[in-house]
Amino acid sequence: MRLLLLEDDLMIGEAVLDLLRAEHYAVDWVKDGEAAESALRTQDYDLVLLDLGVPRREGLEVLRGLRARKQRMPVLITTARDAVQQRVEGLDAGADDYVLKPYDLDELLARIRALLRRAAGRAEPVYEHKGVSLNPATHEAMVDGKPMVLSAREWAVLEALIARPGLILSRPQLEEKLYSWKDEISSNAVEVYIHGLRKKLGADLIRNVRGVGYMVPKE
Repeated sequence: MRLLLLEDDLMIGEAVLDLLRAEHYAVDWVKDGEAAESALRTQDYDLVLLDLGVPRREGLEVLRGLRARKQRMPVLITTARDAVQQRVEGLDAGADDYVLKPYDLDELLARIRALLRRAAGRAEPVYEHKGVSLNPATHEAMVDGKPMVLSAREWAVLEALIARPGLILSRPQLEEKLYSWKDEISSNAVEVYIHGLRKKLGADLIRNVRGVGYMVPKE
C-alpha cells in the first residue's frame, strides 16, 4: 500500500516514516501543502496522512481540493489542533478520521489499518481467501493454517490483490503500491514477486490476465 505523509515537523515525520516503512508501506513524505497538492495530482495513493498546520497551503485546503477532484482515498488528519470545532471542520471537509498529536504510534497504525479495510469494502481485520489469510496487524501469513514466511514486497503485492478479489491490477499499478519516489524499480520486479508468491501459495491463487495484469479470483 502506498501512503502520502504531509508533515512539516522533521522529528515527527522521520519517526512516522520509519514506522510506516517497517510496516511494509511505501511512503512519500512531503513537508508543505503545495508539495502535497502536486503529489496528489500526479500519483494515486491508498491513504493520506494529513497535518493541518503546514507551510504554503493549509492542510484543510489540500483536503478540500482533493475531495473537489473526486479523489476518494481515505484521509487521516494528524494534528495538534484539538478544538472540537476544528475537528468537526476537518471531518466535514472530507476527512475519514482524526488523531491528535502527540499520538500513540500503535493507535496510528490501527487507525490506518481500519481505514484501508473500509476503503477495500471489508470489515474483518484479517484477509482470508481460498485458504490464505493475512493479518495486517501482526504481518502473519497462513496457508491452510500453516505459517508462511513472505518478504516485505511479497506481502505488499499479496495484500493489494487479496484485499479486493476480482480486481485486476496492472504491473504499473502494483509498482505504485510497492515503491515510493526514492525507491529504484527493476523492470521485472513485480513478476519476480508474483513468481515467489505462486511457489509459496500455489499457482492458482494469483491469476495472470493476459495483457492487463494480475488478480485474485473471487471464486
